[in-house]
Amino acid sequence: MAITIIGAGAIGGVIAGYLAKSGENITLVDVNEAHIQRINKHGLRVEALTEDFTTQINAVTMEEFMEMDLYLDIVFLAVKAQHTETAILQIKNKLNNESMVVSLQNGLCEQVIANLIGADRTIGSFVNIFSDYIGPGHIKYGGAGSLYIGELDGSFTNRLEVIHRKLLNWRDAKKTSNIQGYLWGKMSYASVLIATALTDERIVDVLKPVENREVLIELASEALVVAHQEGVEPEEFDDWIPSLIYPKEQRNWTKINSQFDKHINRLLTYKKVKTGFWRDLKIHKRKTEVPYYLEPVIELAKKHNIATPLTCSLLGMIKEIENEDRLMTVDNLEILKTI
Repeated sequence: MAITIIGAGAIGGVIAGYLAKSGENITLVDVNEAHIQRINKHGLRVEALTEDFTTQINAVTMEEFMEMDLYLDIVFLAVKAQHTETAILQIKNKLNNESMVVSLQNGLCEQVIANLIGADRTIGSFVNIFSDYIGPGHIKYGGAGSLYIGELDGSFTNRLEVIHRKLLNWRDAKKTSNIQGYLWGKMSYASVLIATALTDERIVDVLKPVENREVLIELASEALVVAHQEGVEPEEFDDWIPSLIYPKEQRNWTKINSQFDKHINRLLTYKKVKTGFWRDLKIHKRKTEVPYYLEPVIELAKKHNIATPLTCSLLGMIKEIENEDRLMTVDNLEILKTI
């Protein structure tokens, strides 16, 4: 079955590179014309921890793709969360009853996709890949992380098996019956990563000081409280263990600090030392995905009458940095500590 990857940035580029290298039939689609031209002329370069390779991929712009007369088999949607609806509407007429769209995205995009094309054509995924788009034709793959895929209803299906086998060309992708648990586990961790982007520091340099950890744990807990009210059991991944954080009354700070240190040691093996949120703010000077992470949490919290003061404050600060009304500094963390 042919694979179409919509979005050739950090996540889509890594997956495309490894699958194409393994001989899969890949079409890569992106709105960045310079990126597409470079790939077609010189191939896609993936600069990884232990290897640096360039592979040939059939790449087209979204404009070119829209003119193609075809039905899609497997779609890996790898655009930023804020572009989900636009991308789905662009490809909707190219889907048939057998088509499937896998959300290789950050945030809670699966429901947006399902609302547009139906849950029966939507497959969820949890992606924790530390990578960056460096420039046209060049993706830096800074740390392996994890990838889980799952049907929205928790079932194991033949199509899930097909997609899983293809993703094994990347590395040890896994199937799960609790994709929502992984998505909400990552939501708690994403809050922490977003908080590091309030500063110009490396992720590990924000996580390492013990005096920073209480506010980061409280921030992560706000998402986990919402997950609990939604009936979701968050899953652990890559040395991030939500059950150590929530419920609050069961916290053991010796275990939490030990786990923080273990997670930091993992991060120290990665080439990528700052988040994509930081890169959008500092390097690209553009709007981030942060609202599409945090606003759904805040809205669901309101539905359950749950207060999320840290999440709301974090969202506000990021928006101020985007608008150049706030500097990116460690002082922002100190402000969070007073809330």
